[in-house]
Amino acid sequence: HVLKRLYEKKIRYSVMELPFFSFIDTLPEFSRQPLSQIVRAIVEAAVNAKVDFDVALRWLEDSKYDDDAKTLQARAPAQPPVVKHPITGQPTWFCNVHSHSSRLRKQRELQYGTEIFEDGASRINKSDMYYGDDDVISDQDFDHLDQITNNNIKYVAMKPGDAVLLDNYQTMHGRNVFKGQRKHAVTWFA
Repeated sequence: HVLKRLYEKKIRYSVMELPFFSFIDTLPEFSRQPLSQIVRAIVEAAVNAKVDFDVALRWLEDSKYDDDAKTLQARAPAQPPVVKHPITGQPTWFCNVHSHSSRLRKQRELQYGTEIFEDGASRINKSDMYYGDDDVISDQDFDHLDQITNNNIKYVAMKPGDAVLLDNYQTMHGRNVFKGQRKHAVTWFA
């Protein structure tokens, strides 16, 4: 029933958070709303010029950041959670709920430890999952999806120099917490 609900409502994920706009809250009250709209429109146009899908930006109501930063969140368009594999035509779960959900990510951090990124784009590369209409996905649905995913995990221990090739349509992939620098390369084959 969870899959049916996700399929009917579609899913949507946030692709980044930009916690850089606290200066707006220091301005006179009368200027905050119009400036917020202008900033959102300019940043949205800039982001959309760089990505190959339409991104909608929205102001987060509650900051997730220690410094209570005013934050814009970029969300991808609504999409079905199941698509047809481009070669086989078979239905394929392709919505990355498990890896993009901030709730499930926090649960993994409690179990495995928190990742520590000291440099790079980690502060803006935050993601979360929503229904296609921007409603919040329920904790019960996330728990169900987490259980199904965890029941099907196969761990692959890697060492420096290893390479893994996988069909992105048939394999949900991720990595666990590790020590050291995060370096990876991704190549898409058609």
